[in-house]
Amino acid sequence: MPGFCGRENYDVFVYPTVSAEDLVSFRPASPSLDNEPSGFAVVGLPTNVYAAASAQTLNGELLGFDVAVRFVPVGFEFDYGDGSTATSATGGETWSAQGATQFAPTETGHTYRQRGWHTVTATVVYEASVDWGYGWRPVTGNVRADSGSHPIEVLEARTALVERSCAESPGGPGC
Repeated sequence: MPGFCGRENYDVFVYPTVSAEDLVSFRPASPSLDNEPSGFAVVGLPTNVYAAASAQTLNGELLGFDVAVRFVPVGFEFDYGDGSTATSATGGETWSAQGATQFAPTETGHTYRQRGWHTVTATVVYEASVDWGYGWRPVTGNVRADSGSHPIEVLEARTALVERSCAESPGGPGC
């Protein structure tokens, strides 16, 4: 028997709304994490901390359907290991890439106030979308991926005025 407008009856399927919690079987890459000067910092001087993550697409099964899931980094969260944290829309860059001099302050950098070892971590915040085969649909909520631990030794620098450099006077103070 013909249905509405002379057509046969048919089933309509509406793809479900997907939340970040539904994507547990999809793991976007963790960000890389580094600092300048590499592996250490100086009390009272800025150290440059930066993380990197890129957009990626993973294929798999979601709710019984083959899908592609795209993850795009939209933010970074930094924990400097001394009780200080920061958020940024980007992961930062090396001093060289920014055209900055060594020990220049940066958006993702940090200035430590005490010497010792500190463990820095970064979290990348991804915005996700799903393609069921008919175009990308946004996912409700964000997905986070944590970096590994990055130890930084914070040292003190002390200076003294002397009459000559160590090259000029190898037996001089501090040489």
